[in-house]
Amino acid sequence: MKLFATGVNHTTAELGLRERLTFPEAQIPAALDDLRRLPGVREVALLSTCNRTEIYCLAEESGDATSPDLAHWLSRWHGLDEKRLRDVLYLHQDDQALRHMMRVAGGLDSLVLGEPQILGQMRDAYARAHENGALNASLARTFQQVFSVAKRIRTDTGIGAHPVSVAYAAVSFARHIFADLRTSRALLIGAGEMIELVARHLRDQQVAEITIANRTLQRAGELAREVGGRAVTLEELPVVLEKTDIVISCTASPVPVMGKGMVERALKKRRHKPIFMVDIAVPRDIEPEVGTLQDIYLYTVDDLHEAIEENVRQRQDAARDAEQIIDQAIARYAREQRELTAVDTLRGYRQQVISLGEEELIKALSQLEAGGDPADVMRRFQHALLNKVMHQPSVQLRRFAAENRTESLAIARELLLRDDMSGDDR
Repeated sequence: MKLFATGVNHTTAELGLRERLTFPEAQIPAALDDLRRLPGVREVALLSTCNRTEIYCLAEESGDATSPDLAHWLSRWHGLDEKRLRDVLYLHQDDQALRHMMRVAGGLDSLVLGEPQILGQMRDAYARAHENGALNASLARTFQQVFSVAKRIRTDTGIGAHPVSVAYAAVSFARHIFADLRTSRALLIGAGEMIELVARHLRDQQVAEITIANRTLQRAGELAREVGGRAVTLEELPVVLEKTDIVISCTASPVPVMGKGMVERALKKRRHKPIFMVDIAVPRDIEPEVGTLQDIYLYTVDDLHEAIEENVRQRQDAARDAEQIIDQAIARYAREQRELTAVDTLRGYRQQVISLGEEELIKALSQLEAGGDPADVMRRFQHALLNKVMHQPSVQLRRFAAENRTESLAIARELLLRDDMSGDDR
């Protein structure tokens, strides 16, 4: 059986083509069934995200190295020009396919290096394939190896420990100021994509309260409902600020929405309890003079970018360590695959010895039933069985010696003699 991994990702195909190659969850069972009907395919799984579509399958070996023709299947399923698809499709086989799967699961092949979501998406792909009967033991074991390596990458290298997105970095800064965000109240100004990401990160950190302030209350309300918060208008900022520990702002306003005077008044009401602020907007939402106030920790988008650049370097260092973990795993996999080639020989030899033993056992039992002396019968049984087991090896060893096949004789000695009986004085 050969392992194949094929597909497209953000580096090989533009967004429009990736969109056309996605598989809605409702279509995946039918797609898996259709894939399994391809000649040679025995087990298969399908991964579909916004940044990649990939097929992982085990197929019977054939003279055609690219069989089964997964490119043709993808183009047929999605109604795409096959030549256009082949130009952007990558195909990996055996240990290179396994390496690719491990790099994907470990976040090394992602748009954002080290992002953790892809591992969950691969687990979902595995679960769907299992639920639909598209996986058996072999590909399931491969996925377990992949998940095990991905877990080691995340725990041993810390590749995901350093935020590399502006939204996550903003929340990470807040965690450095407040040891436990579960007791903190957050005010988010704006309701665009960046604030939406910040809100989700804060929700995941179980922040005590999230307030969304926006010029349009309706949009603020929609986001607030999504993250379990509340919505207010920009006019309510002075009152809300008095009870806020974390402020993160990103609006499209051409002028600041929060000035030094507003913050000074809020600090007096708070009895100078510190406020952490991040201004992600360009132009800035918070007047720079606010940063001069005591008990205010104000960071701008430039501060975040400096931290992100350092974090990217740290993730790149971690990625090099992750590649070493993958190298070790691939070496183990290759060794295990080589060991499997001996299974048929061992199975055949075992069956041969069992057959010889059964023949002699029948004779011995007959002799015992005829009244033979048990000790004599057992000695004859032992002698006959040993002669039969030794006959074929003896014939081969004499032939090796006669033909001066010293290497074969050395291998036979390694196989047949225990270390303590080899006569080696070392």
